[in-house]
Formats: sequence, structure tokens, C-alpha cells
Amino acid sequence: MTTASSRRTATASERKIPSMCQHQPMCPSAESADREAAHLVATYPEQGWSLLCNGVLCFEDTGELLPDGQIIAPHRALGTDHVVTAA
Repeated sequence: MTTASSRRTATASERKIPSMCQHQPMCPSAESADREAAHLVATYPEQGWSLLCNGVLCFEDTGELLPDGQIIAPHRALGTDHVVTAA
């Protein structure tokens, strides 16, 4: 018999999210620093996001949402119109 106190829901960090990657060699995991190198599974440019095979959602502003719910802040590189050169 289970009681209410013995039941609990696993938190996002405790859940193991299976990889969608079927590539050989496998794409980088969502926890890897190079996670953005994974293959695209779906892209919705009109909505501003894409899904990678490692479960990472990449947003147009370069922000990311990892499968465990962790948010990666946008990290857009400066364009050439923002580069300052010495004269």
C-alpha cells in the first residue's frame, strides 16, 4: 500500500530524458558545450525556434531551452556593424 507521503514526482533534473539522436557517431548531448552542433529535427523560423536531435530548443535570439528545463541566455555574437576598429 502506498501512502501520500511515500509518493512523489521526480523533478526535471531527476528525470532521464532519452536522446532522439539516431546518428552515428551520436550528436553532442544537451549537456555538452557543443550541443548546438546536433542535427536539426524541426525548424519553425516563422515562430523563431528550432529543435535539435539532442532535445535542445534553439531560439532565434541564440537563447536555448534544454530538455531538463534549464534556460541558456542568448549569446549572440556581435555583428560587423558593432565592431570598433582603431583609426
